[in-house]
Amino acid sequence: MLKLDAGRPAGDPATQASPLGSEHREELRLWLRLLTCTTLVESEVRRRLRAKFGLTLPRFDLMAQLDRAPDGLTLGDLSRRLMVSNGNVTGLVERLAASGQVERVPNAIDRRVVRVRLTAAGRAAFARMARAHAGWIAELLGGLTAEEGQVLIRLLDRLKHTLRERE
Repeated sequence: MLKLDAGRPAGDPATQASPLGSEHREELRLWLRLLTCTTLVESEVRRRLRAKFGLTLPRFDLMAQLDRAPDGLTLGDLSRRLMVSNGNVTGLVERLAASGQVERVPNAIDRRVVRVRLTAAGRAAFARMARAHAGWIAELLGGLTAEEGQVLIRLLDRLKHTLRERE
């Protein structure tokens, strides 16, 4: 028979029987909550970017990286920053270049090296998107008070620090 924890709905994965027993129940519950919240926010941002700007989240992310680097970035730099393959970056750059949002600038010394940067039109478009994105995030996280948000940031910073120590 399934024993339900007080205060948890029957569908909550933390209430399900587990081969691990209860040894790591709270850590697994925390992981699932983090993953669920991230997925919900990301899905809504993807939907809104597509609806309002006709843009995918990966293209938005690439433009965000370029916005932080006015002189542009190499494809390798973009690949590392976005944590995707060079092939994925090449496809994103091709589509953004076709729409006039980014340009490829060959290196004067080594023609094999190409930097990618936002065009003036791309920079202006990204500024509009970034403002909308910031508003969406504020709206989506608006269920937390300012104090709760600060506590959550401190706790997540601590978690990030402990995870990075393991690298």
